[in-house]
Amino acid sequence: MGNNIKHKILSGVFWKFLERAMAQLVSMLVAIVLARLLNPGDYGTIALVTIFITIANVFVTDGFGSSLIQKKDADNVDFSTVFYFNIVFCLFLYSIVFWVAPFVASFYEKPILTPVLRVLAIKILISSLNSVQHAYVARNMLFKRFFYSTLIGTIISAFVGIWMAYHRFGVWALVAQELTNCTIDMIVLWFTVKWRPSLNFSVYRLKELFDYGWKLLVQSLLNNIYGNLRNLIIGKVYSSEDLAYYTKGSYYPNLIIANIDTALNSALFPAMSHEQEDVARVKLIARRSLSMCSYVLSPVLVGFAVTAPTIVNLVLTAKWLPIVPFIKIFCASLMLRPALTAMLQAVKAVGNSNLVLKYDIPLRIIGICLIIVTVKFGTIYIALGEVVVEIVGLFLYSIACKKSIDYSLFEVLKDVIPNILGAIIMGIIVYFVGLYFYSIPNVICLLIQIFAGVVSYIGISLLTKNENFMQVLKIINKR
Repeated sequence: MGNNIKHKILSGVFWKFLERAMAQLVSMLVAIVLARLLNPGDYGTIALVTIFITIANVFVTDGFGSSLIQKKDADNVDFSTVFYFNIVFCLFLYSIVFWVAPFVASFYEKPILTPVLRVLAIKILISSLNSVQHAYVARNMLFKRFFYSTLIGTIISAFVGIWMAYHRFGVWALVAQELTNCTIDMIVLWFTVKWRPSLNFSVYRLKELFDYGWKLLVQSLLNNIYGNLRNLIIGKVYSSEDLAYYTKGSYYPNLIIANIDTALNSALFPAMSHEQEDVARVKLIARRSLSMCSYVLSPVLVGFAVTAPTIVNLVLTAKWLPIVPFIKIFCASLMLRPALTAMLQAVKAVGNSNLVLKYDIPLRIIGICLIIVTVKFGTIYIALGEVVVEIVGLFLYSIACKKSIDYSLFEVLKDVIPNILGAIIMGIIVYFVGLYFYSIPNVICLLIQIFAGVVSYIGISLLTKNENFMQVLKIINKR
């Protein structure tokens, strides 16, 4: 791997990880405070509304953004064309959401959903202004810009959300926090990124970008609809509290995965796109990145699953203990996510967006069938279905990856299995340490478990001579 592209990947992952870590740290602290101030019903309401906004946002943030990053000779005409198109299209999307809001509220028998959905949908309009900025930053791997915009927006929105929750604004505290966050992010990014739209619009360029991006747009749309379908069904079949427990139980494991996986995702795609003509180089980038990401994520997910009861009781209080089973299930489900991410970015980078869509459609069909089968048994079984989907996704994406860069399922498993096994052994040690110190205060017990986990995982890495651990040691020695 060339030194230049290696430096760009490491720098990109570092700044994107730092951005995600800082943002998620603040978000987690805010979520803890809000969870203490608000009731599960408020979270259930906002979870329903967020589904529709997330799906609408897919049209803005995916497809054309990926096309701008992947296209080797993209210029200001391409960026300006997408910028103006997004503004017009987002106005159209907002009008649709505004119109359907009363029908959504009637379907779920929650009148408050109408004003909440209409106000929160303003986020779609804000996204139209900074989506191209995001693509520009990602294409040029200027991830330090994301760090500043995200951090400032997260901190300011945290104060807004907590203040409103403390003064009993209920669900509107969550709405205000969301809108403030994306607004500040847009403003800071606009002033820190030098790109500005020119007075150019090309229908031909738009069509050219659309020819590549529509497949990724459909794939992302299906992925988001499918990902939120569970919440839609739980919100209708079960109570708002059940939906809150489910979404909160998935939120914290995804909080962990978002930091590293999002950093990997954001840095890999532009880096691989620059090397798309050298398939062997793309494969090497994918393998090294996947292995390192899995090495870091696996012990964190396993450790969180083992210590979840203590953490939830200590941080969120006993009223949120029903989320513990969901945390454990989603931690298990996300163990394979680094592999899916690396394979997906590799396939996209070499221009095979058609393969992404081809193998994603049957995966979502299987997922929907599992939801239909499990919904009558309870929310726990719905969550278990996600584990099955991740495993099936690993097999399907590996077929596309094998065709695109000759990266087989056997090689993928060879890169991640040693890390997962080491993390499981560490988890067993942490579990028994927790049993031994069960009678002491929760805080002290948790600290002892964390220390035991770190020491045991390092010990396992030394005994097995894990290449990723050796690489980390080299980096530390150089620093």
